[in-house]
Amino acid sequence: MVPGHATVLAPAPVSVERSAKSAPGGRPPVFQARSLTKTYHMGSVDVSALRSVDLDLYPGEFTVILGASGSGKSTLLNILGGLDVPTSGSVTFRGRELSKAGDRELTRYRRESVGFVFQFYNLIASLTARENVALVTDIAANPMRAEDALALVGLSHRLDNFPAQLSGGEQQRVAIARAIAKRPEVLLCDEPTGALDVETGKLVLRAIDSVNRELGTTTAVITHNVAIAAMADRVVRITSGRVSEVRRNAERMSAEGLEW
Repeated sequence: MVPGHATVLAPAPVSVERSAKSAPGGRPPVFQARSLTKTYHMGSVDVSALRSVDLDLYPGEFTVILGASGSGKSTLLNILGGLDVPTSGSVTFRGRELSKAGDRELTRYRRESVGFVFQFYNLIASLTARENVALVTDIAANPMRAEDALALVGLSHRLDNFPAQLSGGEQQRVAIARAIAKRPEVLLCDEPTGALDVETGKLVLRAIDSVNRELGTTTAVITHNVAIAAMADRVVRITSGRVSEVRRNAERMSAEGLEW
């Protein structure tokens, strides 16, 4: 992750969240994590990445998980996405307990239900933008057309360009299009603007925001950048492996309004 050094504007007005039982309107959570703990054994040393985390994520929400490098937020995202398993505690996705799932079930879960966006784009250099996105549509049950996914992130004019012909922000938007083309229920983004300058980062955040608003995809973005929290419905702060704060923004700011 890239450490944050910049000054940020004050976040949007917030109200403290009083209950984690249901979202507004009474919708049940998509994810429920209870007493989630992750300990890594490094030689004779045990490193606690997560310490008894309780967290709910709700349908259609845009959640920002905020924390410094090493706070445990990437570990949390990896467990929610089925890329890692907890040492103890439980995490359920729509009532399915991921913490007890085997490799085959987790693979199916990742393939069918989750879209991932990482700090680095992981595009295949020999394939065009359209072909990189089509890789996912070939294995999805009900995919959108690669052209439609790229249009949603503002890249209709770059369909046949190779990654080397695209800017960093454009490559990240191709990665977002690839993640959403299979119509995942959840979009998980790990420092999606960490390698980008401010203006390019805003373009990427606008694309993620469009996916959330237009498709209703439950979206979680982890970041060290406090300014991005203003875009969220809810902000979850992770400190030393624990949830130290959960708050709800009174209003969501557009990506264009952010400064850092």
